Amino acid sequence: MKFVDQRFHFAKVHQRAAPGSAFRNEYGQENTMRLNKICSLALAAVVTMGAAATAQEAVTIGSSPTGLPFTFVNTETKKMDGVLIDVIEAIKGDLEIEPTFEPTPFSALVPSLTSGKIDMIVSAMFITEERAKVVDFSDPIYGYGEGAFVPVGDDTAYTKWEDLSGKTIGVQQGTTFVDLFQKSGIFADVKIYKGIPDIIADVNAGRIDAGIADGPMAAYYIAQGQFPKVKMVESYEASAGGEFGVALRQGDPRREAINTAIARIKEDGTLAEILAQYGLK
Repeated sequence: MKFVDQRFHFAKVHQRAAPGSAFRNEYGQENTMRLNKICSLALAAVVTMGAAATAQEAVTIGSSPTGLPFTFVNTETKKMDGVLIDVIEAIKGDLEIEPTFEPTPFSALVPSLTSGKIDMIVSAMFITEERAKVVDFSDPIYGYGEGAFVPVGDDTAYTKWEDLSGKTIGVQQGTTFVDLFQKSGIFADVKIYKGIPDIIADVNAGRIDAGIADGPMAAYYIAQGQFPKVKMVESYEASAGGEFGVALRQGDPRREAINTAIARIKEDGTLAEILAQYGLK
């Protein structure tokens, strides 16, 4: 009887509990459905955020490491720095790109672009008809002319490069000045150098009489005080200058977006602020 009573009691308890269990099951199923929906929405948000993050196209940009103050390797960070690096950082959102800057010798920039080693050139490379035959250029970002520098003991008021006739001068490899000066035939010799600091160093050492190079770059290097026997020719008036922008492989569809972005930073003052940080205007 005791066993029967316990079994009877057990059955009664479960009979009473049955409605509550049904409620709990129904409530649990509803909660599970809600939880599944929340998880699905959260997962969709994560996927969407991930897609947005990966939408930034990885782009390799070639820049001269000796093009102060436009492109150079920062000795503290060991990364590319300068006016044009800051410009790309300012417009990368417009272009939806994530740039990686590849230090590339000036003379190797165009070959690196056309061979596919890099995707863009961002350097103080003048826009010329000859270069435009093999690459596409964006609208100009900035422009300037060449400058002349001589030993500090040379007080001649040179106003143009022809005034240096009969002297041995140095120019940078890959620049427009190489052909111009070699074809002129007026110099004792035209020596070609890898970078502007190399030209200045030879003027400083007395190995050449003068150097002709991009004005702002040469002035920046000399102002650092590492070449005390060299000075800029203040009377010199540039005659072979130009403008530079972004160089792309021919047919690159990003050209229009780059032009739009350049126009924006010119209009909203961003470019002027960047230039001012390097003493330019």
